[in-house]
Amino acid sequence: MLRDHPGRVSRAGHRALVAALGCALSAVAITGCGDDEDNGSTSAPTTRSPDPASFSGLPPSALASEAASAIASAHASASAAASSASVRASEFEASVEAEAARAGAAAQEALKDVEGRGNAVSEVGMKGLPRNETSGLLAVLVTITNKTDARASYAVRIDFEDSSGKVVETNFVGAENLDPGEKQQPIAFSRQPADAQLTPRLAKAQRY
Repeated sequence: MLRDHPGRVSRAGHRALVAALGCALSAVAITGCGDDEDNGSTSAPTTRSPDPASFSGLPPSALASEAASAIASAHASASAAASSASVRASEFEASVEAEAARAGAAAQEALKDVEGRGNAVSEVGMKGLPRNETSGLLAVLVTITNKTDARASYAVRIDFEDSSGKVVETNFVGAENLDPGEKQQPIAFSRQPADAQLTPRLAKAQRY
């Protein structure tokens, strides 16, 4: 049984080729034997060659070459697409990190002169994320909701404390230009070792 394989004619190609050859060969005219009325002799069968133009398709070697070329082209296209997707993913990741850094810096700047816990603690919630979803890092999903009737921006400070209450790390996140009722959910990451036992605490939240 023929199998589809690069460099070999596929079953479909083989069937097409056989069919083409069969149709062409059916054009061969073979005269039958009969009695000659004049002398009773038997005439020899006569044949005529098939018209080369009646053959269609490509010979096996050409079909195989064409199939191999198509497969190589498909692999090249797939490789180029994968490479392009990888580049786009890297660019997107870099842009997300850059935006997170910019928003964090803006939030830190907005909080530098805020005394106490700020005016928007009631508009901010926190929820820990499973470590198996964050590559082992301690991460907190911060939900910022504009509960006022005007557009506003928010700056939030998250402190990560050890078991004694000492602040080991501080992270800033924010949300800008939220419409009334709108919310955003930035993530605050701790870069401490995965085995560090830390507790995240909402230290400050300011609407501005």
